[in-house]
Amino acid sequence: MIHIQRALISVSDKTGLEELARCLRESGTEILSTGGTANFLRERGIPVVDVSGYTGFPEIMDGRVKTLHPKVHGGLLALRGRESHLAQMKEQGIQPIDMVVVNLYPFRETAAREGVSFPEVVEQIDIGGPGMIRSAAKNHAFVAAVTDPADYPGVIEELKSNNGALGGATRFRLAQKAFASTASYDGAIAAWFAERAFAPDGVKVKKEEDRLPALEILALEKAADLRYGENPHQRGALYRRSGEEAHGVAGAEFLHGKELSYNNLLDSDAAWNLTLEFDRPAASVIKHTNPCGVAQADTIAEAYALARDCDPVSAFGSVVALNRPADGAAAEEISKTFVEVVLAPDFTGEALEILRQKKGIRLLRVRASVPRAPQHRQIGGGFLAQDKDEHILKPEDLKFVTKRRPTEEELQALLFGWRIVKHVKSNAIVFANAFRMLGIGAGQTSRVDAVKWGAMKAILPLEGCAVASDAFFPFADGLIAAAGYGARAAIQPGGSVRDEEVIAAADERGIAMVFTGIRHFKH
Repeated sequence: MIHIQRALISVSDKTGLEELARCLRESGTEILSTGGTANFLRERGIPVVDVSGYTGFPEIMDGRVKTLHPKVHGGLLALRGRESHLAQMKEQGIQPIDMVVVNLYPFRETAAREGVSFPEVVEQIDIGGPGMIRSAAKNHAFVAAVTDPADYPGVIEELKSNNGALGGATRFRLAQKAFASTASYDGAIAAWFAERAFAPDGVKVKKEEDRLPALEILALEKAADLRYGENPHQRGALYRRSGEEAHGVAGAEFLHGKELSYNNLLDSDAAWNLTLEFDRPAASVIKHTNPCGVAQADTIAEAYALARDCDPVSAFGSVVALNRPADGAAAEEISKTFVEVVLAPDFTGEALEILRQKKGIRLLRVRASVPRAPQHRQIGGGFLAQDKDEHILKPEDLKFVTKRRPTEEELQALLFGWRIVKHVKSNAIVFANAFRMLGIGAGQTSRVDAVKWGAMKAILPLEGCAVASDAFFPFADGLIAAAGYGARAAIQPGGSVRDEEVIAAADERGIAMVFTGIRHFKH
C-alpha cells in the first residue's frame, strides 16, 4: 500500500473531479495543479499549490510549457527504495508525487469539429499530459496514474477504506489503462496527420484519389465481453474505436433483452447497413449476414410485413432492421415471428411495451449517421483496408444497352434490386420488383448457380421481375436462366469480354438490360 501524500491534478474533462479532490484533501494529500484545473478546484474551496510555485518556474508560451520540469518528473520517476534516487531528490529539492490525475486535451473532439483550422487542431495536441501519465505509469510501483473519470469512484472507495492509501493491484490496473490511453491518443493524432498532405498554401486533407495512409493505426477499447465468438469454443469481445463518440451498431443503445452474441452483432451490422440504403420506409430481414427479405412501403409496419413474407421460413430467428422508428403497428407484426434482434433509430412507447413481452428478443436504438472510416479485415499476419462501399447509383448513371428500354416500373425494380445486391455475399443475384425482394442467390461459386439458387428460394412469383447481378455476367447462360424464371429486366455492371453475347441474348428474349459500370463484390 502506498499512502498518497502528494497528487498532481491537471485535467481537461472535469467530470467527477471535485469528489476525488475532496477525498484526497480529507486524506491529508497535498494537491499540485495547473491553470484551469487549479482555478476549478479553488472555486470549490479546495486548496491547491500551483505547479509553477512548486517548480519555481512559470508557465510559459501560452501554457505550452508548464509541467515539463525535473521537479515534476523527478517526483514521479524516482524509485523510492533506491538511496541514490532519494539523495538526488534531496539535493535538488524534489518532492515525491504519489499520484497524477490527468486526462488530455480534447484532440479528437477538436479535430471532428466542422470548419476547424489546422493550427486549432495542432494546438490541442497535449505534450505535458502524456509525459506525466507515462512517467507515473512507468513507476506504478510507487505512483498511481489516474486517467479515466470512470475510475474515480473506485479510487475514492479504496482511499477511504485504507486511510488514504492505494494498493499495488489498483496501481497496476491504472497503469495498464494509462498506457492504453496515451497509445490511443497518439494513434488518433498519427491517423489525423496521415490523412493530410503538405501544400504551399497550407496543410490540407488529401484528395479522395490519394492512396490509403502509409501508417494505419487502430486504437480500440473493449466495449463488452461476449459469451463467446462464432462458436462456444472461441472467445469473443466487442471493441470500439477509442475516444470516438459511439455510433453504428457497436455504439447502439441496448434497450431490452439478453446480451448480444458475436453472430448477433455481425448480422445486426449487415441489416443496419442495408436498411440505410433506402429513402422510403424500409425493412430488412437478415440471416447469417445475407438478406432473406427486404421491402419498402408507405409505412414501416407494411415494409416489415412485406420483407418478412419474402421468405417467412428463413425469417424465423432473424435480425430485423428498420430505417424508421418502430411504432405499435410494426411491433405487432414483428411479434408474430421469433426474431433475435430488432434495430431502429427509435422505438415508440407502445412498440417497446409490445416487444418487451417477447422473451428472447433484443432491441437496439441505433444512430443513423455513421462517420466515414476505412474498413478493416484481418488476414494471417496482417490486415486489409478499404474504403466503405458508399456508391449510390443514380438513374442518369445507367447505360441502356438493349433494344428495349425498361419501363418506369422496371427501372424502379432495377434500382431497388441493385441497392440490395450490394449487401449480398458474392456471387450474388437478387430478383426483385419495385418494392420488395423476391429471391436471392447468395455466395455461390458460379453466377448461373446464383441465378438458379435465387429462383429456387423465391416464394413469390418471378414473372415480370427484375434481376440484379453484383458483377458482370461472364457468359449468357446466367441471363438466359434468369429470363427462363420470368425476369424481364436486368441490371449488371457490364465489362465482360462477352458483353455483346449477353446483350444479344437479352434482345432475343425481350429483356431490358442496363449497365452500371460499378461492381459490388462483397466477400
